[in-house]
Amino acid sequence: MKVRVCDDKKTLLDHFRIRGEVFIVEQQIDWKEEFDDWDYDATHFVLYDGDTAIGAARLYKNKVGRVAVLKDHRMKNAGRLLMEAAEARAKSDGYDTVQLAAQTYIIPFYEKLGYTAYGEVFLDADIEHRAMKKTL
Repeated sequence: MKVRVCDDKKTLLDHFRIRGEVFIVEQQIDWKEEFDDWDYDATHFVLYDGDTAIGAARLYKNKVGRVAVLKDHRMKNAGRLLMEAAEARAKSDGYDTVQLAAQTYIIPFYEKLGYTAYGEVFLDADIEHRAMKKTL
């Protein structure tokens, strides 16, 4: 598996397709909430298994978000590879911490990667989240 930064139309379309499948179709999030203004300035990542796009993530400044892995590829280190790529980019961009808003069910995954939850539970797209951060 290999993570690529979206640097052409194909990889960017693969990125948005994965987010659409996971967040819009699977989790029933309205597309107007899923795709936002940060997408214009963010760095987008796609994880490929051979030629098949299986995961996506984005980095806006030091905020990781929209981490999505297709259902058949979960629990196979795909999420970890995406997070490592986003963290490496944040570090190379000069940030010493990264932040994210995690859906509450996936907090243990991020904790294994060194993130710490803080603050109260809040709703985003009618789904419970908590803020998390990590020092790079």
